[in-house]
Amino acid sequence: MVRLADLPEWDRKNKLDKLKELTGWDARPWVKPPPLAQCRIAIVTTAGVHRKGDRPFGPGATDYRIIPGDTKATDLVMSHQSVNFDRTGFQEDHNVAFPLDRLNELAKQGVVGAVADFHYSFMGATQIRQLETKAKELAQLLKDDRVDAVLLTPI
Repeated sequence: MVRLADLPEWDRKNKLDKLKELTGWDARPWVKPPPLAQCRIAIVTTAGVHRKGDRPFGPGATDYRIIPGDTKATDLVMSHQSVNFDRTGFQEDHNVAFPLDRLNELAKQGVVGAVADFHYSFMGATQIRQLETKAKELAQLLKDDRVDAVLLTPI
């Protein structure tokens, strides 16, 4: 993922201006998590990824899909709606957008404490304010699952 500092000034400003819409948020974390080697981690993506057989994401979707941690790569599909979205990387290796294999490897190596039982996917091409209700709902699910931190893959 590109760093904000690496973007041209006009693009960096545009992205930072979008943050102004998110009143009530600041740069500080809500809580201080345990050390990474003790954290239980879930993936939250905006790649429009879901399991085969799940309802595909439609244009402007504001809901999410639950992806169990034992889902095989061959059972994942991407129904992201933007015609400008290149799915090639995901089709070659789902870890590009949904790095479940890499997260499991980090857990086996002891870099992270544990991988959550469930992960979540939104469809990214949506107005951010429209996601707020479902994001709060998802936050409660993460809390109930004792997740300490999330690996965000914004697509």
